[in-house]
Amino acid sequence: MRFLFTVLFLSLLADASSIDKKIKSTTSAISSTQNQYSSIASKMEANAKEILGQTVTIQKQQARLNELELALGLKATIYKTNIAELGTLSKTQAKLKKDQEETEQKLIFNIARMASLTILMDKPESANVESIMSEEIIKQLAKQTNQNIKELNTKFFQTSEQMSTLEQKSIQIKGEISSIDQKKKELKDAKTENEKELVKLQVNKDKYKLALEKILKQQDSLKQTLANLNIVKIDEKRRSEEKAHQKQAINNHVATNNTKQEPINNTNTTTASDKVKKFGSSYQSIETVRYSGEKTIAPLEGYRVTKRYGNYTDPVYNIKIFNESVSLSPNQKGEKVRNVFNGKVIFAKNTPLLDNVIIVEHENGLHTIYANLSQIAPGIQKGSKIIKGSVIGRVNDELVFEVTQRDSHIDPLELF
Repeated sequence: MRFLFTVLFLSLLADASSIDKKIKSTTSAISSTQNQYSSIASKMEANAKEILGQTVTIQKQQARLNELELALGLKATIYKTNIAELGTLSKTQAKLKKDQEETEQKLIFNIARMASLTILMDKPESANVESIMSEEIIKQLAKQTNQNIKELNTKFFQTSEQMSTLEQKSIQIKGEISSIDQKKKELKDAKTENEKELVKLQVNKDKYKLALEKILKQQDSLKQTLANLNIVKIDEKRRSEEKAHQKQAINNHVATNNTKQEPINNTNTTTASDKVKKFGSSYQSIETVRYSGEKTIAPLEGYRVTKRYGNYTDPVYNIKIFNESVSLSPNQKGEKVRNVFNGKVIFAKNTPLLDNVIIVEHENGLHTIYANLSQIAPGIQKGSKIIKGSVIGRVNDELVFEVTQRDSHIDPLELF
């Protein structure tokens, strides 16, 4: 459909302040649960970075888990041996301690007896047969007691050295056991943290998957709308193949990531991302032409470009997507959206996926598409003839702006 305009119907246009008032009074509020096209895209970018960051974190955690499990596996036999040896040492130490206490008591007794015998030997006695026999007995007892003291003293110190050696050995074994116990705790904590990260990652991936699927549906919806208006043509076979490939790529990726976490050094593992790279994109066949007309105004007075025209690869699923529009973020909510050329409105309605959409036809087979509008200005409807600079609506989050010319696409940024 092509229209050439030679007459401008200024009477159909109200002044800007009047339009502002009508917009506020005649448009309904957007549902709070309805996601905007480009706000999802910007959130997806942040979500993708978080997902990729979490993936790196999980890989590092998995490497640490592998390291700990290997270390504990090598020390498992040592650990059992140490536990058994510590038990034996404890029993031996208990027996030595008991023997030491008994030796100490015997030593004290013999020292006391030796002291008593010494006193008796120093005591003067009358020289008779009986006294001589008593003295000889005392000397023999003293000699035996002195021998006992020496033997007990030697045993006491030997036992002390044994106990000291066993104590050092016990300390060493306890240290080794404690080291392994600490690694066991580290392994348990690492597994717990890893499980938390995996759950968090899966939640983010689920959200990301829904957002990505919505964006793909939005692109398809807008393409279908343009095709219905005979603005662009769709190869239905390739469109069907592309949708099937995208769905398969996402499902394969989800299925792969829902399986048990494997060690990251498994070189035989084929990832979902490797598979989806094989899938071509029908969007690659989209013809892009350079804009050769006069420069014009931008649809927003103040904005920043948040998504550019052209090919990009989804960082999580590695799906190649061709972005046929640009996303412009306004400096403030409720920013006015302006028509960029004189033309005629051929589409103006709210859509399930793209919210309010306006399509304007211009000279030379040129069409401009304004999607994700929060409001459509009063009087803007199919058949309305509008001039360059006319306020056609408002946008809260990001304006999705697309330009076509005779079945081809133009990078919208080339216009202004």
